[in-house]
Amino acid sequence: MTTRREFLIKSSLFSVALSLPAFGKAKKSYSMGYSAITWSGQDEQAIQEISALGFKGIQLRANTYAKYKDNVAALKALLDQSGLQLCMFSSGNVEIDPAKVEASIAQHVKHASFVKALGGTSIQLTNSLRKKGVKPEEKDLIRLAEVMNEIGAKTKEIGIQATYHNHMDQFGETPEEVELLVNHMDSTKVKLLLDVAHYYQGGGNPAEAVLKYKKVLHSLHVKDVRQTEPRYRFVELGQGKVNLEEVFANLDKIKFKGFAIVELDAVPDAGKTPLSCAQTSKVFLKDKIQYPFS
Repeated sequence: MTTRREFLIKSSLFSVALSLPAFGKAKKSYSMGYSAITWSGQDEQAIQEISALGFKGIQLRANTYAKYKDNVAALKALLDQSGLQLCMFSSGNVEIDPAKVEASIAQHVKHASFVKALGGTSIQLTNSLRKKGVKPEEKDLIRLAEVMNEIGAKTKEIGIQATYHNHMDQFGETPEEVELLVNHMDSTKVKLLLDVAHYYQGGGNPAEAVLKYKKVLHSLHVKDVRQTEPRYRFVELGQGKVNLEEVFANLDKIKFKGFAIVELDAVPDAGKTPLSCAQTSKVFLKDKIQYPFS
């Protein structure tokens, strides 16, 4: 027979259990987004399928500017109906050639205004400055940081955060180049979008980079990479060599509050689709990272 004391103890334990998050549903400080790049310009389909999978944000590319710049309301309606936030916008390359800098800055400012109208908050900056087999000079890396600072100052006036995206075959391929760029970026104007697979492929440890750059870390591209001939191939989460569990553990450690955006440049294998790849990555996030998809 249960005594009154035993009953009270059991009742208290039951109440505590109800107040705790269910196993695998622990609240995360960051949000998960997904990039539309895998859909190769079929953004309307990407919006529908990414939303259906339970992601909270979407990254769109500059191709949507050409398509919707004169009908922003239509694209905003699609995003609103899907419940997706425009968590990042791929704004394209930054130029350092004096003859091209002004036009480059103007283009990113146009994109920032477009993003603002869509309810977004940030743009991604890349570059096409690296020459094959040629290590960039320090002065050119510094100049890239300076131009990004100029862009960031102008987009900040609009209310849009500029972010630098490290990338293979660009300035910022190696950890040393990323370090130099970050050190010359004005963090009040430009922050870091850390791509963990590019950083790994460039010779770095992305989990360590999360800790190292926590003060300037705005968002992440989370993807995996597999070694193939002649180079490498980006693949779904958990299908490659990146220690993603350590990356996410460090995001928890620093209580990261931005977006971790799953990105897969292209469908990696025959017979797969953008949706099936996204489903594979979602399973990894649920099972290995315990991300609480609603």
